[in-house]
Amino acid sequence: MGNLQVPLAIVPIQNGRHDMTVQPAFAQDPDELFDVITEDGAPTGIFKRRADVHRDGDWHRAIHVWVYGVQDDIPFLLFNQRGRHKDTWPGVLDVTVGGHLAAGETIEQAFREVEEEIGIVADPANLHFLETRKAYGKIERELQDVFLYRNDRPLGDYRPNPAELEGLVRIALPDAVAIFNGQAISAEATILDAANLTIRPITVSPAILLPDRYHPYHLGIAQAIQDIVRDGAGRVP
Repeated sequence: MGNLQVPLAIVPIQNGRHDMTVQPAFAQDPDELFDVITEDGAPTGIFKRRADVHRDGDWHRAIHVWVYGVQDDIPFLLFNQRGRHKDTWPGVLDVTVGGHLAAGETIEQAFREVEEEIGIVADPANLHFLETRKAYGKIERELQDVFLYRNDRPLGDYRPNPAELEGLVRIALPDAVAIFNGQAISAEATILDAANLTIRPITVSPAILLPDRYHPYHLGIAQAIQDIVRDGAGRVP
């Protein structure tokens, strides 16, 4: 069965600044409980430890929040450089904010991940649902609810949580598209280091990206953002 494609709701996004927040000093609790679901998202009534769900390849729910913005009429995309301690894909660039739903948790409650990972409070009303997708990894079996969120703030205004990620990478959207569609093998970007909050250059290349099989998903995200920016939706008042 293919991904469930849901039309993108194009509505204005308010981009007021939010206060930075206190983040938890822990991540990847192997004993955190997840609801086990079927491949189609139906509850099974079973809950298991994170470590056991990942070990056994059980279906479970997650959210993806892709943060993007526009500077000088050029859109950009933010990537999360995954923590070196992560149990899947350590150190590679991934969705800006991604997280699992804990047992009994709703999608709305799971938006806490935005605050926990990158240090801003995002109004759920401004998180725009794009699709639900099935994700297959080495050990992952996830149903991911995917959202877009526009925020034009400077990279240095974020507070990435070093317990969750290595840093937050900002890349011009055209450069990201060129990599994902195979027209470029690398591009220059900047990274905000989560440990010391310094900003430095970084070269984005396949060496720090998820494998090629993920590129169609990333390209679809980039194209959706391009369409929104081109049509003027999500413009900052």
